[in-house]
Formats: sequence, C-alpha cells, structure tokens
Amino acid sequence: MGRVVFIGAGPGAADLITVRGAQRLAAAEVVLFDALTDPALRVYAPHARWLDVGKRGYGQAAAQSEIDALLVRLAQEHAVVVRLKGGDPSVFGRLEEELLALQAAGIACEVVPGVTAALAAAADTQRPLTRRGHGRSVSLATAMTREGSVHAGRHADTEVFYMAGRRLAPLGRRLCEQGWDAATPVSVVSRAGWPDQLHSEHRLDDLARAALLHAGRPAVVTVGAGAAAVAPTHKAGALETSQASI
Repeated sequence: MGRVVFIGAGPGAADLITVRGAQRLAAAEVVLFDALTDPALRVYAPHARWLDVGKRGYGQAAAQSEIDALLVRLAQEHAVVVRLKGGDPSVFGRLEEELLALQAAGIACEVVPGVTAALAAAADTQRPLTRRGHGRSVSLATAMTREGSVHAGRHADTEVFYMAGRRLAPLGRRLCEQGWDAATPVSVVSRAGWPDQLHSEHRLDDLARAALLHAGRPAVVTVGAGAAAVAPTHKAGALETSQASI
C-alpha cells in the first residue's frame, strides 16, 4: 500500500511551485495532473508515469468519481502517487472528495499547499488583497453555482471570484444589487501567473467591458479594497506636507 501526495502546482508557470512541492513531485511513481498545470513541471519527475485527469467547469461529476477510484487503485499498486492540482489543492480543488475516497480505502495522504490564483493575481498586479485600515477581510468564492446562475454578495472588504470569465456582466449587476457601490474598483486578471496573463481594471458598473478582453480565458475577479491600485493616502500626503514645513 502506497501513499498519495496532493501538491499545489500554483496557478501558472512551473516556477510557482513550492520547494516542498517540487521535492515531493520528484519522488512520484505516478502523477495525476490537472488541465491547468504547466507541462514544464515534468522535469521534476521525468521517470514517473503522467496521467491527464484534467476537467473544466461543471457537469462532470462522473469524471470526479473516476479520478477518486483511479487514485485508490494506483496507491494500492505504487509507493508514491502524486495528485498535482493547479493553484492550491484546498481552494476549489475538489480536495475533499478525493481525501474521503482515500481515507475510506485506508490510504495515507499528505497535502502540500500551493499559490492560489487570487494571490498570483494580487502579486502580479501589485494590488494587496488586504489594506491597513480599510481592507481587513477577504472572501474567496466561485462566481457561478453548479446550475450556472450567478452567486455573489457582500461578505468582505475584498471579494475574489473564481471561474468568473463567462459571466462578468451578470456578476457586476448582481454585486450592485447586493449593495456594492457602482464606483467600486474591480481588477480582472485572466491566466494569472502565466506569461500571457492579461489585466484590466474597471468600475463595478462597467465590468461587462472586460468580457471581450478575457473571453475564453480562466479569470479571477477582485472587487473592493484589494482591487484598487496602490496610491499614497491623503493621510500620508498630509504628513509629508507637515514634515516639509518643519
């Protein structure tokens, strides 16, 4: 009986994987990888057997059950099986289902965290998700339900929505209906962490304009305090003026 290591590959380029993730990947005999993981990661486990189990969007519940069963079978045949997931395994990575299947089979597991897309988008655009004094909370959510309807509200100073690229216009309308001001800043990043990532900034009431630019690309939408560009505050400017007059 072997063990399964869940590794967060990060949201894009291969060098976003953690040192621990790369070390565990190097020990793998079999790697089950997601659609959005960088093929360059194969350099860490060139002798392993790589199996593509990637899936996109909803409506593929059967595929998940097949992955669960495959993980169990492979762990019974190999010493180390790696489940390589895009971003972080614990953030919209279907980790719970796979852990439950392995626990039921008595298979040992380890989870190695990774950089999730929200963090990569914040870093690449230099927009901190938390801001001292006015950005004390962050919410991570999917923009759509399994049935395809937009699900959004006002739960934190900064809201980050995953899988939002196809429903940007309805998302903007829904957030305005939930009490967000029309002038609230929004930052949209598609393919965060990749060399070809795109970034655009908007007001909430014109979020629909981002749809064409980011069409067909995995997008992360940041709304609120963490979406605003970094700029000197009025308080900081007043302090500088006061010091200059001394």
